Amino acid sequence: MSPPLETSQLARWRLILGEAADGACGSCLDADAQAMDAAMAWLYGRDPELAGRGVFERRQGGREASALTTPEWINEIHRLFPQETIERLERDAIERFEIDDVVTNPEVLARAQPNETLLKAVLRTKHLMNPEVLAMARKLVEAVVRQLMEALARDLQQAFSGVLDRRRHSRLKFARNLDFRRTLKDNLRRIDPVSRRIVVERLHFYSRNQRSLQPWQVILLVDQSGSMLDSVIHSAVTAACLWGLPGIRTHLVAFDTAIVDLTDDAADPVELLMKVQLGGGTDIQKAVAYAAELIEHPARSIVVLISDFYEGSSEQLLLSRVRALTSQKTLFLGLAALDSRANPVYDRALAARLVAAGAEVGAMTPGHLAAWLAEKIRS
Repeated sequence: MSPPLETSQLARWRLILGEAADGACGSCLDADAQAMDAAMAWLYGRDPELAGRGVFERRQGGREASALTTPEWINEIHRLFPQETIERLERDAIERFEIDDVVTNPEVLARAQPNETLLKAVLRTKHLMNPEVLAMARKLVEAVVRQLMEALARDLQQAFSGVLDRRRHSRLKFARNLDFRRTLKDNLRRIDPVSRRIVVERLHFYSRNQRSLQPWQVILLVDQSGSMLDSVIHSAVTAACLWGLPGIRTHLVAFDTAIVDLTDDAADPVELLMKVQLGGGTDIQKAVAYAAELIEHPARSIVVLISDFYEGSSEQLLLSRVRALTSQKTLFLGLAALDSRANPVYDRALAARLVAAGAEVGAMTPGHLAAWLAEKIRS
């Protein structure tokens, strides 16, 4: 789990006292502290007693805090606060202020537009849902996952398709294989002089070399601490898409301080995501040790560690395990992020030591990961 955000003592008092203390505390809130203030004002600004005491009086006028939607608020508090504070905020939202947009109201979920923000809020609060709401939430998860899979499937098809063979032609008609020169030459006599266009009657397509691949193992190790939710979502989708590729055996393993092998659910990312338990500590070396036990042919195995590299266990043991894998010619890739934006937040010092141990470390979109895997498997 990522280290908690640091907040100065003065900023803590300012957050406790509210905006009424601005004059005494001055400009002591950095960007994260301002976001904390906005998140608490969004919730506790509904309390008439606090409003009467002037704690959130300026927030009531509809400034930035009021712009938060419930899913955005849920995602913000999971980014900003420690677990015990998150649980208190969520409990107050539901029990004290009856904010049931996501976790208790099936009608709201039925009207909601499926998107990743709402998906993350659902995954963070599914443990609070009753069975009826959970069934509705599952449909929302299915819709968003379907969108993500359709986009990634195109990237995978392109990455794992064979190399274009310009010496041979094929009857299979795919736009990316079009032999433009031969098609143009064959249809030159059908030029319409008025419209100055060519009437194409016959298209020609190149063939592609489909290289025979030895079976490969791809083991995805996914850190399921709260800060890694984006990567957990995209890892589930990536595993499902890789599952159907010939010549690749995909394993999906989630970890915090415990190991959960989700390989049996890898073909069903919706079921997989509904089983993920976010939060907890981080024992990366334990997950790498588990991956090592799964490997059958070291030289045809790839371990992909998706984590922020904040190791809660022994860093030396982690480095030793990575060196052991790379020395037996197993490819080891560390990803600080796996999502549509690939914005990494990670322990750069440990990442550098992993590189020295033989790993490759970066941040990728799922499409780039597919291209990287295809390149390594073909080489």
